[in-house]
Amino acid sequence: MKPLKELLEGLDYEVVSGNIEKNVESVVYDSRKAAEGSLFVCIVGANFDGHSAAEEVAEKGAGVLVVEKDVEVKGDVTVIKVKDTRYALAFISAAWFGHPAESMKIIGLTGTKGKTTTTFLIKSILEKAGHKVGLIGTIETIIGDKHIPAKNTTPESYILQETFAEMRDEGCDTVVMEVSSQALMMHRTQGFVFDYGVFTNIEPDHIGPNEHKDFEDYLHCKGLLFKQCKVGIVNGDDEHVDALLDGHTCEVRKFGLNDTSDIKASNMELVNIPGELGVKFHISGDVDMDVEVGTPGLFSVYNALCAASVCQAFGAGEDAIKDALKNAHVKGRIESVKVSDKFSLVIDYAHNAMALESLLTSLRKYEPKRLVCVFGCGGNRSKLRRFEMGEVSGKLADFTIITSDNPRFEEPEAIMDDIETGIKKTTGEYIRIADRKEAIAYAINNGKEGDLIILAGKGHEDYQEIKGVKYPMDERVLIAEILSEKA
Repeated sequence: MKPLKELLEGLDYEVVSGNIEKNVESVVYDSRKAAEGSLFVCIVGANFDGHSAAEEVAEKGAGVLVVEKDVEVKGDVTVIKVKDTRYALAFISAAWFGHPAESMKIIGLTGTKGKTTTTFLIKSILEKAGHKVGLIGTIETIIGDKHIPAKNTTPESYILQETFAEMRDEGCDTVVMEVSSQALMMHRTQGFVFDYGVFTNIEPDHIGPNEHKDFEDYLHCKGLLFKQCKVGIVNGDDEHVDALLDGHTCEVRKFGLNDTSDIKASNMELVNIPGELGVKFHISGDVDMDVEVGTPGLFSVYNALCAASVCQAFGAGEDAIKDALKNAHVKGRIESVKVSDKFSLVIDYAHNAMALESLLTSLRKYEPKRLVCVFGCGGNRSKLRRFEMGEVSGKLADFTIITSDNPRFEEPEAIMDDIETGIKKTTGEYIRIADRKEAIAYAINNGKEGDLIILAGKGHEDYQEIKGVKYPMDERVLIAEILSEKA
């Protein structure tokens, strides 16, 4: 129970009816959870407007309604009107849980690519430097020994504050989290200030009817982070960085390959051993050391630079940074799996044309004898994605194995037809194998010396969704079974 006045601190509001001299028993934004003494925040969602439930929650005993539209309710109900109820929910939630972010250092990462990998790198480095770090991201939330599968990259503000509170109570002194453009647009990260805001890169993505209207809107939303943090650590090589920082209110530090960066990489050397792909390079500027990253590609260099930039600000030592960069691996993000002494295999989450093109282009630099790409596309999603991914793989891979991903409520063969339409625009060789295990087995059993096999699209996922049911399917398990059957 908390005083309503305390929960409304920091907000501009109008008391439409009732009074604010009362206590609140719970904060809810789901009308089904409303109860006696609740404060109910009326959220306008894609499929449901919480304002339509105002009378219902009042009848359940809710004592306070926070609204952005006019509502009519009976009884002793306090109605508080604000400009934006999502914004208000963030501040109310922070107050409800005792402003947990103020007890920890909060690091927020935004960008089109690299967020997940870099959050894990930062967590690993800081833990080696003696910090206790909570993580919130696309794959999972980590609190101590507890791993909670993620539903959204960045949770709704109430859930986020609840998670912060649990991390605080668990003894975490630092939180590293992914911050999506949708979360920034929908005010999920309001109610506190980030100690560090981090920008990895930006490319056109998440543009559509239910996301961002255009690239400018996407860029603008990413840039909101730098009006809500104390220090901004940004990729100085990204062509959009100046536009992103327009109107920023934070101190800015840059990482990159150019000489104007505060921390930069040089003398890059590819590490190419069957089953082990990586990059060696030198970091100079705010820190000065030779490092090796256990994942391939130029984007791995940027991820490492980004993590090193953040962690040196925490005073992390050279040994902690070098050790974590070499040994930290993220499930399903350029994850090498040893299958042979003659060729390499990598699992990655690349599930759209942009990500697949970046991945295959980076792996091509390792000069494999053949670059073999195994992938499918999700059902009940854009057909354009299938055409584009087929065309990208046809152009950049030497051989493509079209297979099934999460068909959902579509037929796998129909999805594969669409992919094939794209690949036929190229001269790339391919084969169709609907069963994903059989497709992976084909790639492994026909692997040649010097090959590099990429399993794209599933990444960290450990299931396959078919007609509304999620069946267990982890590519690492499939590989182990294939190798066992082959022995």
